[in-house]
Amino acid sequence: MNKPVIGILGAGKLGTTLAKLSTKAGYQTLIASSKPAAKIQLTISVLAPKATALSAQEVTRQADIVILALPLSKYKTIEKTGLAGKVVLDAMNYWWEVDGTDNIYTTKDHSSSELVQQYLSKSTVVKALNHMGYHDLEDEAGNGKDGQRKAITLAGDDFKAVAAAAKIVTDLGFDPLILDSLAQGRILEPGTSLFGADETQKSLQKIIDNELQKL
Repeated sequence: MNKPVIGILGAGKLGTTLAKLSTKAGYQTLIASSKPAAKIQLTISVLAPKATALSAQEVTRQADIVILALPLSKYKTIEKTGLAGKVVLDAMNYWWEVDGTDNIYTTKDHSSSELVQQYLSKSTVVKALNHMGYHDLEDEAGNGKDGQRKAITLAGDDFKAVAAAAKIVTDLGFDPLILDSLAQGRILEPGTSLFGADETQKSLQKIIDNELQKL
């Protein structure tokens, strides 16, 4: 069975790391930033040489599954049309230095991924690949720095979409741990003990259980 084409919106540190891991895992990978493709071609050729730099519109239209690795405050700039009917992995996080000092994206009532899902109403959003730093994602993929495979937590409301995301996480070199809903994705965001977690599946599950009790 052919692997889906992976698209990545965002060519910063996280986006290029995911592009490198994705191509290493055998996925055809397309990547875009807010700049014209020609402006990021050199960067991609160095950091993720097997990925293809395209415009954001080309990525959303040509990819089967798209990963969002943009600054969270830019989510409403995403072109929706090409994403209709597709699974979208939300790896974005609020960061005050980039997104402003007022965190309007996460409240006690919703996660930031729920806002993204509202905006991308014709797509299916899964929160994934957001709680581990880009440097750890690269260093820990596979057997990890200490020889122990690490885990990545995902959250979503659609079983098939979550399963597709979990397959990608597995292929990138991590064990997936699944939360019951996109709303529970709040425990993966900055300010929780899960954010930044670089743990084995067993250790990460304990942290998840503790965070879920706080909801």
